Amino acid sequence: MGKLILVRHGESTGNRERIFATKPHELQLTELGERQAREAGRAIAAQFRAEIVVASPYVRARETARIIGEVLALGVEIEPHLHERDVGAFRGQPYESVLAAPDFDPKRPWLWKPPEGESFEDVKARVAPIVDRLANTHRERDVVVVSHGGVMMALWAHFTGEWENVPVPANCGIVVVEYVAGNYRRPLVLNVTSDRSGADSSGG
Repeated sequence: MGKLILVRHGESTGNRERIFATKPHELQLTELGERQAREAGRAIAAQFRAEIVVASPYVRARETARIIGEVLALGVEIEPHLHERDVGAFRGQPYESVLAAPDFDPKRPWLWKPPEGESFEDVKARVAPIVDRLANTHRERDVVVVSHGGVMMALWAHFTGEWENVPVPANCGIVVVEYVAGNYRRPLVLNVTSDRSGADSSGG
């Protein structure tokens, strides 16, 4: 039996300012985000036997993965399609701006698609094959996957088959999923870091 150890990146400058970045792939970690990443790495080292670290190509996820990899003495593999949801026309806007969108349904937010962007369902369709492949390729190994809040929410829906009550991970929040014979067990949320910023997933 293997485990997927899903980690949201540490606090980014966008998280701190609560805005959707105009260039989301370039957002840097804050000093707090770097500390969170190191603490997450230590927690993973203490509780799991991780053999691989995989990351989104966005800077904040790559840097989080690099720090975790240093703690675990592992290199980092980049998955180009593991990046955060594209918010399209809402780039540069505050997180809360989506609530004012005329077609946004707070009861079914996973279906809302911003102009020129992606819905959470789109994100799920993009990232689910990546973790399925990792689980199939590394059946008996623990794999660390560093990505984003929206990606982790989409993966929770993929593992459980439901969007209702999907948890929103804090920065460097960890979700663990055991898999065996191609099947996933219910994800488990771990609270492993004490140095936290907000859990809003909007800024990835």
